[in-house]
Amino acid sequence: MESHRRRSNASSVRSHKPTRPIPLEDDSTKASDALPLPLYLTNAVFFTLFFSAVYFLLNRWREKIRSSTPLHVVTFSEIVAILASVASFIYLLGFFGIDFVQSLVLRPSADVWASEDDEVENEVLLRNDDARKIPCGQALDRSLRSLPPSAPIVTAEKVYDEMPVTVVTEEDEEIIRSVVTGITPSYSLESKLGDCKRAAAIRREALQRLTGKSLSGLPLDGFDYESILGQCCEMPVGYVQIPVGIAGPLLLNGREYSVPMATTEGCLVASTNRGCKAIHLSGGATSVLLRDGMTRAPVVRFGTAKRAADLKFYLEDPENFETLAVVFNRSSRFARLQGIKCAIAGKNLYLRFSCFTGDAMGMNMVSKGVQNVLDFLQSDFPDMDVIGISGNFCSDKKPAAVNWIEGRGKSVVCEAIIKGDTVRKVLKTSVESLVELNMLKNLTGSAMAGALGGFNAHASNIVTAVYIATGQDPAQNVESSHCITMMEAVNDGKDLHVSVTMPSIEVGTVGGGTQLASQSACLNLLGVKGASKESPGANSRLLATIVAGAVLAGELSLMSALAAGQLVKSHMKYNRSSKDVSKAASA
Repeated sequence: MESHRRRSNASSVRSHKPTRPIPLEDDSTKASDALPLPLYLTNAVFFTLFFSAVYFLLNRWREKIRSSTPLHVVTFSEIVAILASVASFIYLLGFFGIDFVQSLVLRPSADVWASEDDEVENEVLLRNDDARKIPCGQALDRSLRSLPPSAPIVTAEKVYDEMPVTVVTEEDEEIIRSVVTGITPSYSLESKLGDCKRAAAIRREALQRLTGKSLSGLPLDGFDYESILGQCCEMPVGYVQIPVGIAGPLLLNGREYSVPMATTEGCLVASTNRGCKAIHLSGGATSVLLRDGMTRAPVVRFGTAKRAADLKFYLEDPENFETLAVVFNRSSRFARLQGIKCAIAGKNLYLRFSCFTGDAMGMNMVSKGVQNVLDFLQSDFPDMDVIGISGNFCSDKKPAAVNWIEGRGKSVVCEAIIKGDTVRKVLKTSVESLVELNMLKNLTGSAMAGALGGFNAHASNIVTAVYIATGQDPAQNVESSHCITMMEAVNDGKDLHVSVTMPSIEVGTVGGGTQLASQSACLNLLGVKGASKESPGANSRLLATIVAGAVLAGELSLMSALAAGQLVKSHMKYNRSSKDVSKAASA
């Protein structure tokens, strides 16, 4: 049995052997060894030859111009100088140009891994092998015994859910050591390797060695690291798995939508799904977009409050708006300035720009337009000191009354009339109980707590789940969850009118995380993937109304559970694992 296990382990290791063998000894022979002179002397000779020939030719041509001699009449010495300059230029281009082109296409040689600091340059010797891509599996547990140094370094970590064994080449091992010792910055791995997944695997192993902590439960394989480079995440070491559930169909404005929700909170999707069912059985919900405009508010300072007021009056003058709009709109083919509102605090002025941004969420687009306007204003207000492109009067990722009152992003109201029979049979409560609970909880209770935009039961639950699933900025859940939920009895008290008003839903269907494969699939499920070809901004506006509709369903279901006293029971059923944790841990 023991010998059988040894044979099995040996075959497992052989199956992961790299297809390209690694030489047992370094081959120190270089192409430059064929030169009759050392490389640095050869370079010096061609540098001197090139500049001497060019200098000679320039002097000769200057003399010909002064004496009116045709430039095409050349002497033997000039012919020799031309040939020498061309030959030396070709040599220098071949010597230096190849490395330059390689750095542009991200295919550096192993020499790039030499230390960037002169004082430690001779301490790191990396093999001048290849820059091939190898499978980057899970990070390694270096505490296990490795193979002899003449073979590739093969280590295996403890297997969780059959994680694959990882093979690390000697070249990767050298790079890992250079990251651990601080010689190679971790953030530069992608640009130097030209392989984002390999960079993530090396960074991951270096992190494990530095911290002494295992990342075995964090997946590495199965993700496109190229798609996040320079856009979504820096210095990745893996990705977090969040389950996606579907609530619906949500019948909204006569169309059905299956709403994706990424969450780890049990009962949330089930509760929202029940709300969607109640809305569907009652004929659906209606959603209306009230406003669409992203904001950015820089803060500027003047020497006196009077000068700050002068700029305020200038910006709010309708006669100046057209000029400012032309300057602002140059930043993008979609950006359209809608208005500027100013607030003054002493000699400081806050300028709140509002702008249409198409199907993008639009923060970057607005910021570029604002910068254009600030540069334009410097000519008429040279004493204006721009303190910051954002002065928190926007206001982004913070609860703020200005967003609650003026709105930011998409302002939406969504309503539905739920039939009395549906309230009793599906929601298991009564119209009277829901109306009373909403008044005492969402309105009076929130007022007692001094809530700002929080006159609802749990709007942020649904907003965050939909945001994560569709690639939105989860941090903007703060202002996007501003919501007031209203309920009242209609039709002689038989039916329930329920509505949610959300003044600052910040969503986009292009840019950011929306281009990732999983998030793009969820947007496609809703029919709002990418930019609208028929009407710019239509997809992002539709997504905002779907978010509001999902919030309406979630509010309706949770409030019903509270009114019927079912909250604890439902959470114990859907939000608690039935596994014996102690037995699972011992196993």
